[in-house]
Amino acid sequence: MSTFLLIHGAWHGGWCWQKVASLLESQGHKVLAPDLPGSGNDRTPPSSVTLKNYSDRACAIASAEEDPVILAGHSLGGVIITQATENCPDSIRALVYVCAFLPRNGDSLMTWASQDKESMVNPSTTEEIADGVVRFRPEHSREAFYSNCADADAAFAQSRLGLQSNRPFDVPIKTSAERWGRIPRYYVECTRDRAITLMLQREMQKHSPCRKTFSIDTDHSPFLSTPNELADVLSQIASD
Repeated sequence: MSTFLLIHGAWHGGWCWQKVASLLESQGHKVLAPDLPGSGNDRTPPSSVTLKNYSDRACAIASAEEDPVILAGHSLGGVIITQATENCPDSIRALVYVCAFLPRNGDSLMTWASQDKESMVNPSTTEEIADGVVRFRPEHSREAFYSNCADADAAFAQSRLGLQSNRPFDVPIKTSAERWGRIPRYYVECTRDRAITLMLQREMQKHSPCRKTFSIDTDHSPFLSTPNELADVLSQIASD
């Protein structure tokens, strides 16, 4: 059995992985789904949060485990798991990008997000409140994140969306072939994604090829819309 460390994306918290975590645990896996600094129930002021805070948190959790973890990141979480793996590769067994940003050395999130002209995460759907803290406008969240989710699941998630620091968005990551590059990586495409469109998901994979790619016909939130399929993919990766 494997240990999964599941990293959430912007505006979300560890709560978004609840369904998938339960399914993996029922198969005997261990699952860790923390709140990142400034997210969920973590009390760090969002205005102070940096990419380093995120990657340090992921490494601290992974390094505390007896065996290397399967590190999965959703959306912004793809940037976080990339930098974390460069920093603590011996604690990581495999990487899973779940409709996530997949940056190269020197890339930031904005390197790729700025190319996604069809994305629903843009200045018209977000609002900077103060000190680089950004709110996602709730009236756009269903269409952007949860369009294939059941009403109850969408409402659950919408009620929990938090504030997000924009400071991690334009920080270039630093990776090397000897550290991040030696860890097997997998990509989970979401074909109906309106936050990171399928076109961009595939363009990033073209530049950073993965060992295997899995496709799920759903929105940006497979952990809510298709949790059984996502858990099945993660189980396959654990057995690969």
